Amino acid sequence: MNSTEPSAVSVAAIEQLTARREALVEQIGKAVIGQQEIIDNTLLTLFAGGHALITGVPGLAKTLLIRSLSQAVDLQFNRIQFTPDLMPSDITGTDVLEEDPESGRRRQVFLPGPVFSNLILADEINRTPPKTQAAMLETMQERQVTVGGKTYPLPKPFHVFATQNPIEQEGTYVLPEAQADRFMFCLNTTYPSVAEEERVVRETTGTSQAVITPVITGPELIEAQKLVRSVPVSDEVIAYAVRLVSRTRPETPDAPAYIREFVRWGASPRASQFLVLGAKARAATTGRLCADEEGIRHVARQVLRHRINPNFNARAQKVSVETLIGRLLKDVPIR
Repeated sequence: MNSTEPSAVSVAAIEQLTARREALVEQIGKAVIGQQEIIDNTLLTLFAGGHALITGVPGLAKTLLIRSLSQAVDLQFNRIQFTPDLMPSDITGTDVLEEDPESGRRRQVFLPGPVFSNLILADEINRTPPKTQAAMLETMQERQVTVGGKTYPLPKPFHVFATQNPIEQEGTYVLPEAQADRFMFCLNTTYPSVAEEERVVRETTGTSQAVITPVITGPELIEAQKLVRSVPVSDEVIAYAVRLVSRTRPETPDAPAYIREFVRWGASPRASQFLVLGAKARAATTGRLCADEEGIRHVARQVLRHRINPNFNARAQKVSVETLIGRLLKDVPIR
């Protein structure tokens, strides 16, 4: 196998990561009933070191999921409620004047904002204007904040899980393309089944409360993320990921006719990176020693659904992005 990674990963390390992932699922499942697909993809995001955008109507346990995750990983958690009047400094922090009690002189002191935490829940991120949304760009990409010409590193690990309501609801703003592209995954929440909803009502209207026990520490999570990146991936798998992403772009010579007809612009190279990284995370957390094409296909919808911009023809003919991704997965050859 031609691989971009010179050394194989430890079998024992992979087994340990798989066990920890199963333990996380068990602990989160004490508080979050159902939503198994969202839990799985949230953990993939975490172990890959990325951020996720979670779309769905209110009341589907999005906040509970991220809060439970922070408890199971023993990380500092902050929830930021995005509102139309939220300012960038309300997120990143600001410089304030402080008087030195000894000298009586005033000096500028940086007061950190709520973004200085390990796990951030950016709740209803599309309810604030793009100017405030843009405050998250540097934090998500460089893991740092710049205020008053000074740069302050964010704690490690650092992950943003943002929620947004369906865009057709009133009082929402479309996420800028640069902002959306920072998210590794876009996850769609769905309503629980009748049986799951009955269990939710039964267990949340009584006196008992779920007790979540930490199963992995922050430093151990960072080591797990390093392990994920060291998972071997063949040149063929990388080529498949790039081929899949390149054919989302209507200007690409080998783009399918339906992409040229219905897509305004396609995914950036960051999508190829996240496809491979997602496949590595899936391999490492399911006991596999290398990433494969099936792993690429497993994360393709999560990676691509917020990076393909449909044009007027698609909206007029009600052709969804999900449909386009499904056709690409069917038409783009693995080898």
